[in-house]
Amino acid sequence: MEFSLLSVLFFGFILGIKHSIEPDHIIAVSTMVGTNKKLWRSTLTGLFWGIGHTSTLFIVGMILVLLKGELPEVWAMSLEFLVGIMLVYLGFKSMASIKKSNIEPHTHERSPLIKIFIIGFIHGLAGSAAMVLLTLTTVSSIWECAVYILIFGIGTISGMLIFTTILGIPFVYSKKNVVLNRSLTQLAGSISFIFGIYYMYNLGVREGLFQLWLN
Repeated sequence: MEFSLLSVLFFGFILGIKHSIEPDHIIAVSTMVGTNKKLWRSTLTGLFWGIGHTSTLFIVGMILVLLKGELPEVWAMSLEFLVGIMLVYLGFKSMASIKKSNIEPHTHERSPLIKIFIIGFIHGLAGSAAMVLLTLTTVSSIWECAVYILIFGIGTISGMLIFTTILGIPFVYSKKNVVLNRSLTQLAGSISFIFGIYYMYNLGVREGLFQLWLN
């Protein structure tokens, strides 16, 4: 393997770490980390989100590369819009869990790992078009594309795993302080809900997705 390719792959790994801490990713996982009472569960949240995200990038990315296709703009933006819907849903569920715990103090919902994987998978769908464009401008052969996407994915998994572990610390160590713990969970849910609405508005109105749907 040429030194130049090693440099490209290392760059892909760093980009993957950077990609993992984009606002919509951070906000989404914060609503799930907030339900954990053990730090290792927060670490698993990042791991399974990252695996789901990488799975989509690799599958969709390689299909588009092999078929030499390009995802139409309306489809790419619609998948991004799906992320906004998901953020609103996660925010609503997080806030609803607080109300439920107020009624049933010993009730505690925990995000199943398969749900975390699916959320990562959806995020990967939204980023697959951009990933393919980045890959095609970076490497020259199909096998290099495959390796690059996987290395990018490993970077994303690593970054999210570390981040969710750090993010989980205040939630885990505030579990004995019910008021503080609920406030943190409420904050995470509110941010996700509001950001999700903004995300959809920005895509639909400012970037013209609603108009594309009507055409």
